[in-house]
Amino acid sequence: MRNGIMLEYEKHGELKTKSIDLLDLGPSTDVSALVEEIQKAEPLITASRTEQVKLLIQRLQEKLGQHSNHTFYLFKVLKAHILPLTNVALNKSGSCFITGSYDRTCKLWDTASGEELNTLEGHRNVVYAIAFNNPYGDKIATGSFDKTCKLWSVETGKCYHTFRGHTAEIVCLSFNPQSTLVATGSMDTTAKLWNIQNGEEVCTLRGHSAEIISLSFNTSGDRIITGSFDHTVVVWDADTGRKVNILIGHCAEISSALFNWDCSLILTGSMDKTCMLWDAANGKCVATLTGHDDEILDSCFDYTGKLIATASADGTARIFSAATRKCIAKLEGHEGEISKISFNPQGNRLLTGSSDKTARIWDAQTGQCLQVLEGHTDEIFSCTFNYKGNIVITGSKDNTCRIWR
Repeated sequence: MRNGIMLEYEKHGELKTKSIDLLDLGPSTDVSALVEEIQKAEPLITASRTEQVKLLIQRLQEKLGQHSNHTFYLFKVLKAHILPLTNVALNKSGSCFITGSYDRTCKLWDTASGEELNTLEGHRNVVYAIAFNNPYGDKIATGSFDKTCKLWSVETGKCYHTFRGHTAEIVCLSFNPQSTLVATGSMDTTAKLWNIQNGEEVCTLRGHSAEIISLSFNTSGDRIITGSFDHTVVVWDADTGRKVNILIGHCAEISSALFNWDCSLILTGSMDKTCMLWDAANGKCVATLTGHDDEILDSCFDYTGKLIATASADGTARIFSAATRKCIAKLEGHEGEISKISFNPQGNRLLTGSSDKTARIWDAQTGQCLQVLEGHTDEIFSCTFNYKGNIVITGSKDNTCRIWR
């Protein structure tokens, strides 16, 4: 969901991928000059590929210009499951999304029609953590209170593998960017990495003393971070399962932990009312973001890593500059705790979901509330943009999902 292009090439008969970031691409960037610059730094882009790359970047540029002043209207209300929903996740394009539930299933939905495409059945307890292997979107992983994780085909709904080995509930999971591994985090204090091809366990990440509630890979997929109720975040080498750094500094449970796009910084949010920024290379804390009066429930970078947003149980959200670490804007208007916050991929809008039963769209520069998405009859625990930034999906304890477009 960031601006960049992926190169696929062959080396010694193996297919490899490399990503090129276009963090400074804007609606007015000179594309020809940019391509020249990229070519200087990247030998993989030969003269014969110049036009193709130009075209790709122009298409990206057009997308950046679109949807920036989009107003969202309610498109569909889906009564997704009879029992409570746990999580909602979109594929990259936003063409379909999945819902997890206490009814032990995960359902796949068509966003355009609101039709149910498939029900993934087989877990013996709550399906809690769910994800697509974006950007590919051909596989789904589900993590359950039955202590297993399952890997499914989006197309057929068939279960490829059941990953067994955790001794307690799985509460978070993530695919690596290459879609070769799935990572699971559990109440048993460990995380495990699983091979998608053969269904085998690759390694167990041991070292936390309480449940792991958050995990994420960096962009290149060679590092993974885990956030735990033991107040720490650990950085691991994804290839060996070795501990690289322990981030110690928070004095309460961790609620979120993630890398910025170029993997230079790690952002952690905690129940201690602060967010911390860490140097990803050496694990040192470089800043503490303060100002909230209650627990931080969610935090995120925009896709270039220039802005940071925090959401709190105090009912406000804040935007910080990653460079100066100063608060640029305070988002006020919700009447209950804010449990979810995210930027649209274009980076000019923020989406928040709250226990006050509403989601809100904000201007990311000014912090002004642009729209209130009303209609849910209970708290919203999940809200997300699609890649183009023109669809929003909200999930609520009222047991419905709403599609806004």
